Amino acid sequence: MRTLVLNAGYEPLAVVSFKRALVLVMNSKATVIECAEGDPVWGVRGALDRPAVIVLTRYVRVPQARRVPVTRRGVLRRDGHRCGYCGRSATTIDHVLPRSRGGRDSWENLVACCLRCNNTKSNRTPAEMGWELRVTPRPPHGAGWTVRGAERTDPRWEPYLALAA
Repeated sequence: MRTLVLNAGYEPLAVVSFKRALVLVMNSKATVIECAEGDPVWGVRGALDRPAVIVLTRYVRVPQARRVPVTRRGVLRRDGHRCGYCGRSATTIDHVLPRSRGGRDSWENLVACCLRCNNTKSNRTPAEMGWELRVTPRPPHGAGWTVRGAERTDPRWEPYLALAA
């Protein structure tokens, strides 16, 4: 189970393991806001609530201009694991403007792609193939992207992630 960490201003910072969250709470560096009901952590001195959301006692500034790094996993996640050309299940990524022609590894130049379309397109542009992209590739936005580890969200996190968006 994972725990959402908020700063003192209730802005999401990261997602950590419940063990790390418990250490922060036990060292008085954080307080529990939401906990997992019916799923306590058993210790030598009894049961403790398993934290789902904690808030740090000291303020930690969240940088405004957090750049989301471009990764293969991120591109696939952004595009919903669907091919940008045909819409089938995607397992690879494709450079819209091929790297051999100066295409960069950027959010605007990468799309999720199925293996068949990737091999067929090869070293050409979609215009040369007569293809159209189903979506315009853009950088991802929102708290789910800027908060490290928030790919798989817990329903208890939604109000706090919505505040950040």
